[in-house]
Amino acid sequence: MRWSNLFIPTLRDAPADAEAASHALLVKGGFIRQLHSGHYSLLPLGWRVHQKVENIVREEMDNIGGQEFLLPTMHPAGVWKRSGRWETMGEIMFRLTDRRHNELALGITHEEIFATVAAELSSYKELPQLWYQIQTKFRDEARPKSGLLRVREFAMKDSYSFDIDWDGLDKQFETHRVAYTRIFERLGLPAFPVEASSGAMGGKDSVEFMVPCPAGEDDVIICPNCDYAANVEKATARLESVDDGPPADTPERFPTPGIRTIAALEEAGAPAASQIKTMVMVADGRITLALVRGDHQLNTQKFIDATGTIELRPATPEETQTHLGALPGSLGAVGVIDLPVIADEALRGRTNMTTGANEDDWHYRGVDIGRDIAVGQWADLREVSAGEACINCGAALDTVRCVEAGHIFKLGSGYAETFGVTVSDADGVQRPVVMGSYGIGIGRNMATVAETHHDEKGLCWPVSVAPYEAVITVLKLDEATMSAAEELYDGLRAGGVDVLLDDRDARAGVKFADAELIGIPYRLTVGPKGLADGEIELTVRANGGNKRLSLESAVETVADAIAAERRG
Repeated sequence: MRWSNLFIPTLRDAPADAEAASHALLVKGGFIRQLHSGHYSLLPLGWRVHQKVENIVREEMDNIGGQEFLLPTMHPAGVWKRSGRWETMGEIMFRLTDRRHNELALGITHEEIFATVAAELSSYKELPQLWYQIQTKFRDEARPKSGLLRVREFAMKDSYSFDIDWDGLDKQFETHRVAYTRIFERLGLPAFPVEASSGAMGGKDSVEFMVPCPAGEDDVIICPNCDYAANVEKATARLESVDDGPPADTPERFPTPGIRTIAALEEAGAPAASQIKTMVMVADGRITLALVRGDHQLNTQKFIDATGTIELRPATPEETQTHLGALPGSLGAVGVIDLPVIADEALRGRTNMTTGANEDDWHYRGVDIGRDIAVGQWADLREVSAGEACINCGAALDTVRCVEAGHIFKLGSGYAETFGVTVSDADGVQRPVVMGSYGIGIGRNMATVAETHHDEKGLCWPVSVAPYEAVITVLKLDEATMSAAEELYDGLRAGGVDVLLDDRDARAGVKFADAELIGIPYRLTVGPKGLADGEIELTVRANGGNKRLSLESAVETVADAIAAERRG
């Protein structure tokens, strides 16, 4: 391809709202343009990168026996109501009504739709099955941002496995884990697997593949001493035991005028680790008390996972006053019997605790949780912080900000039971199949590669996904120079190199800057001075290295270097 024929609208400045490096560089480099919030047009360079990411994903899915489908992205509401996710998806689902007043949805994911197809399976002899598609998804994000990292319309590879039992699912899950590792290696991403919440997907276990990135929205807890890694929504840590001393016979009510915080109560003589923090939440419209230790924070996703809540928010001061008789700062669960109470496991068995008395400016001390509080459910609710002890080895944990590059789930038989996906086993007994679900966002991974591979001059694409693998920069458009450039261009194309010929009538500085901005891995500079010595200059974008090559050896040298990078 010749640059003079291409639409590459590079910009001098990034958009004012570009917080992420990938957002700024993909816009400046002419890869993407925003149509409206959360929706982007992929321009020719962007589409080339997107297709290369997609092809890597497709190749690895095919390598593990995946069969490619293409299912509708507009779905009847009834399918989602049948699974119960019409409600659980909440406001993130785009919903509409057609001219016949039928309720419809734009697909967030396709578990339900694939399950309806899988209902045609009849025998265990047809299993296992591995199906996938690369299809557009829609999610009504409340705050789309960071370019392609958080959007409302995007392409995703979603695959689904179908097995006769959990052993089969475990094998397919591991097969996907290995395939995902290969995908991210080929994309040049330092992704690593972490334990994760399954969220609205449901199921037993899930693993996210995370890439360290300042623009990410997930905090991952990792152990520098062993292989423990988990999303903060799933992470646990080892807690030191607390000596509560001799238990009190009964709670003692005492005045705390003006004390409204954990810190203020600590100054008054109650250590934070011996306080009960009472979080009043509205879970699916019902006031619910969530209890954690005073020096801990409630993780709302853990609360959602533990309770199955669909819509969750903190109660307002007016609501706490109405239901508990006090404002925040004096709230507690002692004697509360008419509201659900869920407590963090770190509080189990604790005595001599201090908590609000549900009257402004009053607290209780000497509280025995097992005796004085009607806990209806115990769960892991607290958010783990950096510096806490690893649950496995006891080393101090670290926190890393990351982008989620992929997510794999063990769904189990829930969807199969709902949609009647059963097969006869070897004994002729009908059994629901066991499903897995596995996702990778194509555009998100494109942006994550850009986040990982750039410098102050622009993008530095790996060969595997670069819009072009090499660019020939022509310094002077005279007959001799163009003839040498054309010969080099034809040779590289014949050698299988994806090459761009920069034949624009522009200054050398402009051409160099553009090539660096859009991140082409290899630049071959052809000019009269070098040709006088029978040479051209090769520049490697990733490290800025330069070397002279003879015109005769240039094609073979560059083609071999690119082929070696493709092989990894």
